[in-house]
Amino acid sequence: MRDYFAPVIDLQSQFVSAFGETLFLAGTGLVLGGFLGLVIGTTLYVTRAGGIAPSGVVSVVLNVLVNFFRPIPFILLAVALQPFSRAIGVDGIGTGHAVVAIVFGSAFGVGRIVEQNLVGVDPGVLEAARSMGASRWQVVRTVLLPEAFGPLILGFTFALVAIVDMTAIVGTIGAGGLGQLALTEGYRQFEPVVTWTALVIVILIVQVGQFAGNALARRVLRR
Repeated sequence: MRDYFAPVIDLQSQFVSAFGETLFLAGTGLVLGGFLGLVIGTTLYVTRAGGIAPSGVVSVVLNVLVNFFRPIPFILLAVALQPFSRAIGVDGIGTGHAVVAIVFGSAFGVGRIVEQNLVGVDPGVLEAARSMGASRWQVVRTVLLPEAFGPLILGFTFALVAIVDMTAIVGTIGAGGLGQLALTEGYRQFEPVVTWTALVIVILIVQVGQFAGNALARRVLRR
């Protein structure tokens, strides 16, 4: 058994480093991409017809952008965004570009998830807040988002799975992480035990994130 796992034992330090890189990429994508997605999704909801601040132009433009970028396979999006990364002073390959690609790719997906969760908020609650003199921003901040907090947590947990998947894909553009380790030391060196070890670690990361998200959502929804 020890001989079978010898390649993994020899790569212990690389696994530790790749694990940290995957957590960094996933965490950055979830925080920055999640924040942008929250802004996009909330704007989509409030500017829709009958929304708190209806605006046909803003709604149409945002919907076109979301519908344009969401269907693009992430590996193609990451490659296509290289000129954009260079334009903002980031190398077109490596961890910096991977962060740009993950944030960009996750923002539009999270935006649609946020919009779908906000639709479930009772409009009567929002109208009551407006009738009491609350401004549009106050309604969004103190009523709309708190009312949808539990479902939003579940939505962000769902997005985490996709973001971790992105961290594996960017391994092909030299971003580091478990995806690159599985590719360079597992697939290319014909060491399936390395590939499967990296795969199991990725699955564990997703499982821990899913468990934490579900537990937090249950706690919020029971209040």
